[in-house]
Amino acid sequence: MGKRGFTIIELLIVMAVIALLVGIAIPSFRSMQNQAKEARAMGDLRVMKLALENYLLKNSKYPDVANYQAALLAETNPVLESNLYDPFAPATTQYIYVLSSPSGKYYVVYSIGTGRDGAMDITDTGSPEVTAGSPVYITNGYVYGH
Repeated sequence: MGKRGFTIIELLIVMAVIALLVGIAIPSFRSMQNQAKEARAMGDLRVMKLALENYLLKNSKYPDVANYQAALLAETNPVLESNLYDPFAPATTQYIYVLSSPSGKYYVVYSIGTGRDGAMDITDTGSPEVTAGSPVYITNGYVYGH
């Protein structure tokens, strides 16, 4: 009759292989999570752009920056059904909306992005400017090189 069970060496080898596989899988999983969040942000931002353009058609101007989502939700037959939140930020953080100054003719709406430090502005000539990080954004301005 042969021996039963595993030796301590065999158990250590199995545990080392499992640890190695987990170590390889975690970065891939985080990358997939960030890609999913980015896809969600782009979908939300496309809806936001439709809501802003709808607001412009009805009111001849874009909503003010303060409480802009509330203004979009208050519309008759609103495009938005509820507030949209940035998937890269804490749970109750809305997307950031910036109007060009002084005309208010151009806007950019953005997520803080995967680095969680993205920031943007938009000029009165419609040129969006990334001021920090790598935000995910949508604009009615002029994007060169895309």
